[in-house]
Amino acid sequence: MKYCTRCLQPDTRPNTKFTPEGICPACDYFERLQDVDWQERYEILEDLLATFPRRPSQYFDCIIGVSGGKDSMRQALWVRDKLGLRPLLACLSYPPEQVTERGVDNLSTLIEHGFDVVVAAPAPQTWRKLMRASFDRFTNWARSTELALFSSVPQLAIRYNIPLILWGENPGLQLGDLKTLGRTGYDGNNLRYMNTLSGGGLDWMLESAELKTMIPYQYPSPEDFERHGLQIVYLGWFLGDWSLTNNGLYSTANGLRTREDMVENTGDLRGVTSLDEDWVTLNQMIKYYKFGFGRVTDYCNEEIRHGNLSRDAGIELVTEYDDSCSPDYIAAFSEYIGIRVDDFWRQVHASVNRELFNIRPNGRIERKYQVGVGL
Repeated sequence: MKYCTRCLQPDTRPNTKFTPEGICPACDYFERLQDVDWQERYEILEDLLATFPRRPSQYFDCIIGVSGGKDSMRQALWVRDKLGLRPLLACLSYPPEQVTERGVDNLSTLIEHGFDVVVAAPAPQTWRKLMRASFDRFTNWARSTELALFSSVPQLAIRYNIPLILWGENPGLQLGDLKTLGRTGYDGNNLRYMNTLSGGGLDWMLESAELKTMIPYQYPSPEDFERHGLQIVYLGWFLGDWSLTNNGLYSTANGLRTREDMVENTGDLRGVTSLDEDWVTLNQMIKYYKFGFGRVTDYCNEEIRHGNLSRDAGIELVTEYDDSCSPDYIAAFSEYIGIRVDDFWRQVHASVNRELFNIRPNGRIERKYQVGVGL
């Protein structure tokens, strides 16, 4: 395990590769951004949008996947108010037991801003079964739900005959998931190769649900994309001030309701992440035990790159909070999928990366490595 020499990204992130100088892809990309002519990029975007003229029978110019959170609110407002486009917003809703009141309020705020929103809600019985199967097989309850979340937008684009899909950040450039890189920095049609979507199809899900119930979980094929002329465009590539902090500030100024829970329970230093549900916090904790980095690492890396946080201060935050997760979240999740909390921890312990962590007889998980240094 080695760390980026500039931020706190370890080389254990799936699909990443450091430069010979020991710099992670995200830091390497950020350095190159310092020489970008953002006006030129805006003109590239204008030229790109001109290739997707509104058809006579078409009411919407584009489609944007939203949750009501910081990124989707900024995208929706910027696309409408700056670009002058008429977007259709697509939201995949969590079941009542999972969605937060805060999330419902934020989606309502987005609607009150004057947008047309289509809300899709997969059958909750199938959702719960597949969530349990995802946790049992991958120790990642979100494996199935992310399939539905990512699939819903291109599915609705096909349904409403809207070829242009506007997305947020480019995970290949801004996070370092190199398998998703497209032909250009804004081309998102290789999103299908991200870790979640490229996980071997639906075969494992058929053990828990019938194929006819899994339409919401099927990401359109490359042939579907070509047949319907679909193009995903990463807006983050065109925005010089795209960041977690800036998107949070922009969206809260426009009515976004943020978290009030403590960082010790969430690992959310800003209180602006995954606002529509709480169980992603479990997955961030588990990600930490699998790969040696969690939500706080991702936060700190961005702040370090922007010069808002020193690497040493980031080390302190990561050391203190990277595995944060409220026991209440764990208990609520366990009850929802029908297991005991002891069963939850038994599954997590079986997935802990033993090269990076020790598990004590009392069940406590302790890192072997030093944050910022590695092994």
